[in-house]
Amino acid sequence: MSIVNSQADKIKEISGSNPLKCMKCGKCSASCPSFNEMDIKPHQFVSYVQNEDIQSLVESKSLWKCLSCFACIERCPRNVQPGKLIDAARQIVVRQKGQDYLKADEIPELIDPETPQQLLVSAFRRYRR
Repeated sequence: MSIVNSQADKIKEISGSNPLKCMKCGKCSASCPSFNEMDIKPHQFVSYVQNEDIQSLVESKSLWKCLSCFACIERCPRNVQPGKLIDAARQIVVRQKGQDYLKADEIPELIDPETPQQLLVSAFRRYRR
């Protein structure tokens, strides 16, 4: 198994999404508020994962332009979850830089009293996988 294949499999595992369910309807991209700033649109992102072209995704500006609003997930009729695929690819990049996990005992040092609890729970869930 090549590194590319293992990265594509890891993206699928982290996201819990099956990109093969995508029927290329484009509803995810049509609902994306960052659409105009992306070089690889959400529906195209799914195709890149299907084709295991992870290096192109890692080098794209779309990876960091996604707002993680998950409007694409709400609009997808097949529950492909392109936003979660994008988020999983981000995690792959962060982990390659040696910043693997956020541990519960590290959180109190990072907390600002004004930080919403929902943000903390979301960050912890995202970076503990």
